[in-house]
Amino acid sequence: MPPAIRPLSPELQKAAVEKLNEIPEKIEDDIAALREWIRQQPHLKARTDDQTLVNFLRGCKYSLERTKSKIDRFYTLRTKYPDFYAAHKVDVDKLLEIFRLGAIILLPRPLNDNGPRIALLRQAMYDPSVYTFQEVNHAAGLMQQIMLNEDDVAIVNGMISILDLANVTAGHFLHMTPTFAKKMTVFQEEALPLRPQGVHFINTPAGFETIFNMVKPMLSKKQQGRLYVHGNKWDALYDQVPQKYLPIEYGGENGSIPDIIAEWEQRILAYRSFWDEENNYGTDESLRLGKAVDFESLFGLQGSFRQLNVD
Repeated sequence: MPPAIRPLSPELQKAAVEKLNEIPEKIEDDIAALREWIRQQPHLKARTDDQTLVNFLRGCKYSLERTKSKIDRFYTLRTKYPDFYAAHKVDVDKLLEIFRLGAIILLPRPLNDNGPRIALLRQAMYDPSVYTFQEVNHAAGLMQQIMLNEDDVAIVNGMISILDLANVTAGHFLHMTPTFAKKMTVFQEEALPLRPQGVHFINTPAGFETIFNMVKPMLSKKQQGRLYVHGNKWDALYDQVPQKYLPIEYGGENGSIPDIIAEWEQRILAYRSFWDEENNYGTDESLRLGKAVDFESLFGLQGSFRQLNVD
């Protein structure tokens, strides 16, 4: 029986073969090997449907060892820090209230119509005396999960993010502590099966360099090379992301922000039962075979964090 996964468009299938090492005839065997490995991990209760597993395989370019590592970290971190990464006891209504502010949105058309998914982050949309960036990030997890489950464009072609820092205040920057930044970067690089293809900063205010210089060394050299600081030079951004791929409010043709938020709100509401089920998945460190996870050194701010033992 062929694997129960969504068929890719011809363009995405070509990209999956060329960029991600996908061999369509081998997908069934790759999924089976990964499922068997999960079954043998007493500490790990993960979703093992074909689509979830193929999404992780694609996000790891079909390296089985890398995929095992990412799945383990994905569930380990979500179990250990449920207030940080959306996972257990998710209060959809409370997080929707934050999501509606529109600080983080995904644009409908990918870059160049066949490239990466585009995320637009507008930090000034939330009041830092009412919400923390951690809460905003947590709310964005509702959208991120839907993307992980459903967005073949993002899984195959990766993501680019545009951070518009217009009107950001010192109050916003104070939320970006080294610990918070480390939790974000570790999860992004080591747990998410989404490949960041670039992060663009525009309208950067005074004080930005301090935060930027704190976060940059936490990223891999590869990701450091994908950071672009444009200051207030929109033309420099348009050279890499043509204006038409921005929303109408930015002079582009890529949807209107209120419509995008309204559409995503319906998608998030349709996921209520998913979050109820998600309480059944995660890790139990007391059952982990081999070396325990040293969370302190995982998020240690000196040097690189230790590898999780997943084999």
